[in-house]
Amino acid sequence: MNTVEIIKKKRNGEKLNKDEINFLIAGYLAGTITDYQISSFLMAVYFRGMDDEETLNLTDLMLHSGDIIDLKSINGVKTDKHSTGGVGDKTSLILAPQVASLGVFVPMISGRGLGHTGGTLDKLESIPRFRINMNEDEYISTLKKVGCVMIGQTDRLAPADKKFYALRDVTATVDSIPLITSSILSKKLAEGAEALVFDVKIGSGANLQDENQSVELAKKLVTVSRKFGKKAIAVLTDMKEPLGCKIGNWLEVEECIELMKGKKINDLLKVNNVLAGAMLYLSGKAKNIDEGEIIAQQAIDDGSVFEKFLEMVRAHGGDTEYIKDYSNLKRAKFSKSLISEKTGFVNEMDAFGFGMASVELGAGRKKADDDVLPLPGIILYKKCGDEIKQGESVCELFSEDEEKIKYALGYLCNAVRIDGELKFSKKLIIDILD
Repeated sequence: MNTVEIIKKKRNGEKLNKDEINFLIAGYLAGTITDYQISSFLMAVYFRGMDDEETLNLTDLMLHSGDIIDLKSINGVKTDKHSTGGVGDKTSLILAPQVASLGVFVPMISGRGLGHTGGTLDKLESIPRFRINMNEDEYISTLKKVGCVMIGQTDRLAPADKKFYALRDVTATVDSIPLITSSILSKKLAEGAEALVFDVKIGSGANLQDENQSVELAKKLVTVSRKFGKKAIAVLTDMKEPLGCKIGNWLEVEECIELMKGKKINDLLKVNNVLAGAMLYLSGKAKNIDEGEIIAQQAIDDGSVFEKFLEMVRAHGGDTEYIKDYSNLKRAKFSKSLISEKTGFVNEMDAFGFGMASVELGAGRKKADDDVLPLPGIILYKKCGDEIKQGESVCELFSEDEEKIKYALGYLCNAVRIDGELKFSKKLIIDILD
């Protein structure tokens, strides 16, 4: 087979067979096919798409490019959640200990930030000494002992996706339904979960900003999951504005701790508990999602979620004392507030603009090899629907580089709309596909 001819075939909108897709994946892993050739392939897929059979084949081949973890030795249902990515989206850090505290095993292989969206691994690594890398034996033993585990991809788990993932982030090919589907499912199927809940974001802060595309992705994730014999539900959630009030790696860990300790962060809490409810429903711990949501909130209220979170951090080598006393943590060296120039109501906070601002501050990547820093980010003092007075702070930006704050503010110039009257309305949970 010829690499260029396969790329040309997809560029021309023709269907690739399983052998051709396998040729590209195997060659890329072996080093005989270059980054720039795979980048061309990804762009061809971005523009030409893949049908259901191609997407299924791509997922299967990426899954079988490495090991598949066998969790049959663990007695109990294994379930997981995956988000398609958003700004301030930090629910994984709460959900894993929350659902585990209720007797459901949560094996979670997470990813890093993509484009303007944050990554769970980057957040976890802002916890001192938190170890995201485990071999298979450690992964299984931690899951058995704690009930949840959160790691990154190893070189042996869906290695093709790991390499594709890094390229997509820097080649403007993130928002492709077949690439998103194969990336998500190759990891989730490799980790050993039996039931999957997908949080598919809709709005400016989502990887797929078009609602029709998001719905298509949700359906594709559920359909392909079931073809692999997994239970699956997709929850369509709003991402027009950032989720919660903190954006950035440590800042988001902080907010999760605050929520687990009982702080009512309304939008974050609602989305989180619906997802938890879906996980509990698929696991047989609740009769339906609504009942699961109630059970999930009770676990927060009685303190068991935060205790399970500490147990998980300890199992990963993380500094639990640091978490218990996180209020003493230093902020990034430089900060500046975005001040409202008028009195009125906040009717729009463009999530994409806030996501790009956080990347500029140092909380995300512009290039695949960029360092992501723990402290930069944004604290929102106002959310959509809030009243604000002239001179009040809408948000505060933090960075280790003062110049970066100036550039980041440029992304926020038109990201916040304040009107004289309240016009804001939003539905956090748009739809549930089961």
